Amino acid sequence: MDPLETIRRAQATRLVNKKGDEVEFELAAALLPDDIEGLADEVGAPLSGELRTLLGSTAAIEGGPLHAIDFTGRSLSFGAPEIFPSGLPIAGDVFGNFWIVDLPPDEVQTAPVFFACHDPPVILYQSPNIGDFLDEAFRMLVPPHASAVDDVHEDRLFNVWRDNPGTFDHSVALAGDERLRAFATELDDRFTFVDLRSSPVGMGFSWGRHGPRTDVRRYGHEPLFAYAPAEKRPGIFRRLSGSRR
Repeated sequence: MDPLETIRRAQATRLVNKKGDEVEFELAAALLPDDIEGLADEVGAPLSGELRTLLGSTAAIEGGPLHAIDFTGRSLSFGAPEIFPSGLPIAGDVFGNFWIVDLPPDEVQTAPVFFACHDPPVILYQSPNIGDFLDEAFRMLVPPHASAVDDVHEDRLFNVWRDNPGTFDHSVALAGDERLRAFATELDDRFTFVDLRSSPVGMGFSWGRHGPRTDVRRYGHEPLFAYAPAEKRPGIFRRLSGSRR
């Protein structure tokens, strides 16, 4: 779905929130070509074709369906390189959660969007591209307000945190396809695995399942993830006495 066409359609539509109040939005100025290249350098990966086209028309949406939509990511403070090696936050809510474009190291036309939440601490697959993400976001302002963005933000995150769906252990990962096996051989049997390569909207994993020190891994830029409790270290008495044994 073309993100610019999605924005133009929203501009031509009467947008209202769930209370019936009219909502208006404005588009920020476009980025110059040199600024777009500079952003790619900041991210450390090529920007997707749709993102480049979008930035050539507008850098952000002011107002509208979400608390912040900034296609440069510069106003959105997010960093999780172990999960998104070259992720670019493009939207955020009022609670400090973000929607991330998962940019690969190679040039592509589109890249998927994930939702990163800290309470509960989960990562969810949101959309196959930015255009689809914007279309679902603007649906929140069109009766009956049914939207996959709202669904992920309000409901799916609790489903993933509560039920931990789609996970499998180390032995199952070792019996998987070539890439999954390669990933599993890098890790030990502490890890729980999640394969998001063919994920439905709202599927994801609990990056904080074992608390703030949860050990989270990713297989390169593939949407293959694993997490485990932090590896236990010997106490100070054992460390001091171990050298004498």
